[in-house]
Amino acid sequence: MTSELNGETQVVFIIGDPIAQVKSPALLTARFAARGINAVCVPGHVTPADVPAFMDGLKATRNAPGLVITVPHKQASMAYCDHLTERARYAQSVNVIRKTDVGWVGSNTDGQGYVRGIEKAGGVIEGSRVLLIGVGGAGAAIAYEFLASGAAHLAIHEIDADRRDGVIERLEGRFPGRISIGSADPTGFDIVANATPLGMRTDDPMPVLIEKMTATQFAACPITKPARSPFIEAAAALGCQTMPGLGMFQAQEELLIDALLTLEAD
Repeated sequence: MTSELNGETQVVFIIGDPIAQVKSPALLTARFAARGINAVCVPGHVTPADVPAFMDGLKATRNAPGLVITVPHKQASMAYCDHLTERARYAQSVNVIRKTDVGWVGSNTDGQGYVRGIEKAGGVIEGSRVLLIGVGGAGAAIAYEFLASGAAHLAIHEIDADRRDGVIERLEGRFPGRISIGSADPTGFDIVANATPLGMRTDDPMPVLIEKMTATQFAACPITKPARSPFIEAAAALGCQTMPGLGMFQAQEELLIDALLTLEAD
């Protein structure tokens, strides 16, 4: 089934700055078409300064049922939500918003997509020791989902100590005794999970000390441009199982569509 484009078409924006790297417009539009829904996903290059004006326009656009959000707007977009899901509250960020009769409801599917992508690529979460690098808008959601999915221990490496400690404090109340402060050293972990943008630019450093990784470890990364980040390429060269960024997004395509169609306040 192909997408229609007419006066009844529903429009779902994905906003970010930058936006050229996202795969959502084609992938989500295809998912809508497969479900027989007359809707398209289109990119919106919106700078942080212009988010308020964009949100005002979105509120006034009757055929815009929701919004997908990428970096760097996931945390700021919480302010526009009337209700948040538990995942969004723990992540302190949203990547999808749906208009409902009781206002805008925000959630975060990043963690679910990341974890499901790892599992689909052959990784095992339950009982594993995980090193997570970065707990920004997506990283905090990923941290929650690792623990909710049964990871034995999660160590968090984040250059912003206040951000790191805030995430640890929130999650410690929900998952006591299973979280600690990590470092760039991946020794002793089953899964090494990058949740930063490191690798999008050619001069970016590696997120971890890659020379200390071994073939028994699983490496994961959220970056979709390049399709395989330098971290993923280096880990694969060592013999590691890997999940590049597209694996994360493909795993959460249906989650995003479901949220845009059915998300309600908890």
